[in-house]
Amino acid sequence: MRSEIGQLTLDHVLKERAALNTNITQAINEAAADWGIRCLRYEIRDIHAPGPVVEAMHRQVTAERSKRAEILDSEGQRQSAINIAEGRKQSVILASEAIKAEQINSASGEAEAIMLKAQATARGIDAVARSIEQGQQSAQGAVSLSVAEKYVDAFGKLAKEGTSVVVPGNVGDIGSMIATAMGVYGTVNQSQAKAQAQNLLKDGQQEAPSQAGGEVASAEQQSSSDEKAKKDEVTQKVLESFDRTQQRH
Repeated sequence: MRSEIGQLTLDHVLKERAALNTNITQAINEAAADWGIRCLRYEIRDIHAPGPVVEAMHRQVTAERSKRAEILDSEGQRQSAINIAEGRKQSVILASEAIKAEQINSASGEAEAIMLKAQATARGIDAVARSIEQGQQSAQGAVSLSVAEKYVDAFGKLAKEGTSVVVPGNVGDIGSMIATAMGVYGTVNQSQAKAQAQNLLKDGQQEAPSQAGGEVASAEQQSSSDEKAKKDEVTQKVLESFDRTQQRH
């Protein structure tokens, strides 16, 4: 028994009592075989270790348990920190993706609004240009009124958008301001109309010979000279009228 117990540590003696009993039984049978004796069973009922050894064993067990508890606690804290970091990472990524999507949607909306506004402005300009080209007097008046309204509206916004304002001399006379705006539009319109009138007169001069193609040669020469003189006179009068109108404005 001493030999078997001496081969083991105290912890293993307490844990492996069954194996220890088997080894002792085998050793007894080998020694008693010559005497005709056979040991069927051997059992160690209890082991009484010295007090200091027992206390040391208790401290060792307590230390082992504390060690395992600290290891498990540190592993839990480590995994918790990893989970928190992963959660923050995902949160930041999702927030950045949301901001990116918001900026893309905002830019797309602004671009679409600019395109729609530009298309609407272009359609309005085309409609006004066609109306003026067709010679509608009501369209001329409407354009003049629109220019005057925009002039007054733009002047009213100057005082709201900045601290430095350029004020015209006739700021107290709204009617004079409107007249000035309409005069500017009238000058531009007269210049365009004058150019169109000259083109029409030139076209009329070019078409006149073809209209008189069926007359006699002598009468055609006399008529063409008379018509040319009349057309030159009309052209001169129209140009003088435009010049006088422009000087008044």
